[in-house]
Amino acid sequence: MREFLTALLEDDPAAWRGDRMAERSDWILTLDAPAVAEIESAVSAVAARGVDLFDVTRDDFPLPNMGGHFETMLGALEGGRGFVLLRGLPAARWSEAGNRIALWGLGTHLGLPVGQDLAGNLLHDVRDVGRKFGSDDSIRYYQTSHAIRLHTDGGDVFALACVRQGAGGGKSLVVSAVEVFNEIVRRRPDLAVVLQEDFWMDARGQRPDGARCQVLPIYTWHDGLLSVLLKPEYVYSAQRFEDVPRLTEAQREALELFHHVTQETGLALEFRLEPGDVLLASNHTIMHGRTEFEDAPDPAQRRHLLRLWLTIPNGRPLPPHYADTREYAQTYRQRMPA
Repeated sequence: MREFLTALLEDDPAAWRGDRMAERSDWILTLDAPAVAEIESAVSAVAARGVDLFDVTRDDFPLPNMGGHFETMLGALEGGRGFVLLRGLPAARWSEAGNRIALWGLGTHLGLPVGQDLAGNLLHDVRDVGRKFGSDDSIRYYQTSHAIRLHTDGGDVFALACVRQGAGGGKSLVVSAVEVFNEIVRRRPDLAVVLQEDFWMDARGQRPDGARCQVLPIYTWHDGLLSVLLKPEYVYSAQRFEDVPRLTEAQREALELFHHVTQETGLALEFRLEPGDVLLASNHTIMHGRTEFEDAPDPAQRRHLLRLWLTIPNGRPLPPHYADTREYAQTYRQRMPA
């Protein structure tokens, strides 16, 4: 039986405002020269061996002096503010293959990879494929140049590495879903309850069982922790199916308040990822998005990011209904005792 939370979580480290976070720098972890050299050495060694990227393990990517960095990142991602910006990778010096190796190798020190689509692909290219959202039932927002509303991905954590920025735009946004919840409780505790009830969400053709939608709450209070799962556009696009119940007035009102709160000045932290930056964030407490971007005419200069989803070793207990979601089913299984 689900529990419903209507209390404020003001002391939660994951409850923060962007305007205050922007005054701090502890969320940025800048790599020093020895750390960069260590990573470059590991990338070169993997490239020289010519092994399949997804066969590379932590032992194949030794980073003996970076253990403290990984502990810091994992502590921030679960039980802390919920995100970290890792800065300083020499992305411009690496080929596309080198950047893939670097992100994958770093990921092996942080957790276990999670498939991001029906095919089980473990590493996604985030770039415009030249098609608009809605032109195909399987097109997802990360494959377009559109602005992307604040949302969550899959797995405990996503890692988004910037290879190239593109011509302009494409600023990243991160927001504390816990602080959004607090604001909703302050204004409309009744709608905070609605957001913990079931919504129908478009699966975009990504579920193994072929189901067109999945049904679950946006917020879940489980084991003393508040988690969020939301892709706003997919809630609305699910309404195109005749057998999906129409959104109730309360649900629409809750979604509108949710969106209104996230758009208020000072709530989001906004920045532009630079080549060599890796944004890591919890999919349980952080929502992320981006502004619309413009690509360069030259294909070699177009915006390109790499995305990894991870189950982390210190991840939180997951609510039972997450076991049947495309975003968390694999993490749920990985979390189960052997």
